[in-house]
Amino acid sequence: MWVVTLVLAGVVGLMVAAALFTAVRTARTEARFPPIGTFARVGGLRLHYVDIPADDRQAPVLLFFHGASGNLRDPLFAFRDRFAGRYRLIFVDRPGHGYSTRGEAPMSAPATQADVVNELMRGLGIGRAVVVGHSWGAAVAAAYAVRHGADVAGLMLIAPATHPWPGDVEWYYRVVMRPVIGSLFLNTLVTPVGEWLMRGAVRSVFTPAAVPSDYIERTGIPLVLRPREFAANAEDVADLNGYVRAFAPRYAEISAPTVIVSGEKDTVVWPSLHAEVLARDIAGARIVRIDDTGHMPQFSHADVVAAALDDLAERSRARQPAAQQRPPKPAINRN
Repeated sequence: MWVVTLVLAGVVGLMVAAALFTAVRTARTEARFPPIGTFARVGGLRLHYVDIPADDRQAPVLLFFHGASGNLRDPLFAFRDRFAGRYRLIFVDRPGHGYSTRGEAPMSAPATQADVVNELMRGLGIGRAVVVGHSWGAAVAAAYAVRHGADVAGLMLIAPATHPWPGDVEWYYRVVMRPVIGSLFLNTLVTPVGEWLMRGAVRSVFTPAAVPSDYIERTGIPLVLRPREFAANAEDVADLNGYVRAFAPRYAEISAPTVIVSGEKDTVVWPSLHAEVLARDIAGARIVRIDDTGHMPQFSHADVVAAALDDLAERSRARQPAAQQRPPKPAINRN
């Protein structure tokens, strides 16, 4: 009996130690990667975003949606230096990610997140934008174009996760969503195990390309290992397949000029199941296939992706030279 008691005491001790490690590590991560943008109240949410003005007030606006396990720092790293000054750039932490709150209402549907960000854009007085989404964020960008088509001057979908796929997500995403055990898992194991596996996970996303040496530091990837953000990310990922199964038929409604960028060796989101099908769904869509690259072409083939986005933005300027701005809604609170 005493052996069982000793074992149980050891297990409890380890869990307490892991919970303390998680709390300390979360605080240190937030100190290492603090908010870098502005906050706005949109409905019941507090959204964190970065708004970089253009030199020309009539320049096109580019709106960026980051993927799963990420935050606004990821597209900021990929695109800011290339386009700052030429276009107005808006980067948003999706609800529950980075420093945006998740709220009480169900928020895992890309269409719901698209609606929230559209409210933000309207509050900022932005009428039309070229919308860019990567991976999971491409599902948000596509939903944005379906539900708010009048506000979309162009659409770029990079390594898009937009259609149903066979199989299920990784087991730990399902564990996180269970009552009681999910909370224990989040607050004890996710952070220490995640830190141990992080570099290998990042390499697998970039394969066969090399990971930029400063990628983790520039993008704040460790933020996703905070319990509340990991829970939001798990819910997003676990619910996506069911969502796209129902929503994918609506992609045919997209009328905005669309460019789809696909790495031919992407093993995270298979091009044959997503990008290729999406190109057939959207009338007039142009697909840019890049050999010898995986899920992160915006880094491994930055010049190709930037040139395609530049072309899309300039075409939007030619079509609607002065249609991007509208009076801001007084309902938005920046705090």
